[in-house]
Amino acid sequence: MQVIRYPEKNTWNTLLQRPVFDTRELEATVSAILADVKATGDAALRKYTLQFDKVTLTDIRVTTAEFEAADAILDESLKNAIRQAALNIEAFHRAQVESVTLIETMPGVQCWRKPVGIEKVGLYIPGGTAPLFSTILMLAIPARLAGCNEIVLCTPPGKDGLVHPAVLWAAHFTGITQVFKTGGVQAIGAMAYGTESVPKVYKIFGPGNQYVTCAKQLVNSAGTAIDMPAGPSEVAVFADDACVPAFVAADLLSQAEHGADSQVLLVTTSEKVIVEVEKEVAAQLALLPRKDLAAKALDNSKLILVKDRDEAMDMLNAYAPEHLIMACENDEALATRVINAGSVFLGNYSPESAGDYASGTNHTLPTNGYATAYSGVSVDSFVKKITFQRLTREGLLALAPSIEAMAAAEGLDAHKNAVSIRIKSN
Repeated sequence: MQVIRYPEKNTWNTLLQRPVFDTRELEATVSAILADVKATGDAALRKYTLQFDKVTLTDIRVTTAEFEAADAILDESLKNAIRQAALNIEAFHRAQVESVTLIETMPGVQCWRKPVGIEKVGLYIPGGTAPLFSTILMLAIPARLAGCNEIVLCTPPGKDGLVHPAVLWAAHFTGITQVFKTGGVQAIGAMAYGTESVPKVYKIFGPGNQYVTCAKQLVNSAGTAIDMPAGPSEVAVFADDACVPAFVAADLLSQAEHGADSQVLLVTTSEKVIVEVEKEVAAQLALLPRKDLAAKALDNSKLILVKDRDEAMDMLNAYAPEHLIMACENDEALATRVINAGSVFLGNYSPESAGDYASGTNHTLPTNGYATAYSGVSVDSFVKKITFQRLTREGLLALAPSIEAMAAAEGLDAHKNAVSIRIKSN
């Protein structure tokens, strides 16, 4: 990790940049795959699964027998862990379900808003170097609470042509029966356009690498809604002398092990913290099975020393991290100054891993600085909110002068007449 001490504010834009690919080359590659999926459907899914995953597929859809085999294989202790996580996630997200509230804006004028589940949603679950079955809980549970009628899940198969048993068990546990063995850009295309096997959906959810993120943005520009631009995972930590350096190092490594394109950032007011965290990172990294991947991510990562807490918060808000850990004195008071972050973890005993798995909050969050404008996934992500209104004749009579005056001022006589004709009728 690179150590930077007291950087000038005019260098922050460069300092806080994420690792990026050449987007022009990326878009050309992704567009070509999407066009192929749109034109040739399942044939393209099989072709790219063979090319990228080195697997020859016969059935793209996961069979009942495969679900049953996953149930038989999966360790009961892991099933219980998933059940516990699901209970917490459901409890947190159920509180987000809105009831319909009727508002009488003036006598005889009633307005209300009703949340309606998006009928068809697609969930993308990355495979690659780790089977992210926890993401199924984070997406399927709020989708079910929102009332989505059709939930489709796409995930890449392993080298044996099968989906990881934990992924299948979590899908079945959350009520998903339509699971398809396709990953990457081709999975996003399949859900956006539909193929012979994979149904077309109205909105696509789920994280992925920069190719998947690019694919989601491209299909979004063509009319398929997406949750957010969610790319490689990242964490920022603010720590002072109240932190436990071993905990901070563990938090940094927990994100670095996601992959080489992840990024971690430590901002601190203490030189001592930098020295001790560096030492702990080296010691803990050596023991990790995924140390080679984590080490590559650490090459993109920084330890930054700043002069005070004010500068630290300005820098962190400018970075707009996906995850923000505050391991410091008076963490709750300082956290009131957070304006750009996907999810915030307060204190020495709130590891980001808790939010990733089982505390109850959602781990599908905006990355790459999009926390300046996007929220993480919630029940709201899976609903449309439709407004309704009913006016009595008396209500319209009372409101008519305002409507007629405004319509006339905008030169929209038909709008005015739609009111005038009613108030003149018997």
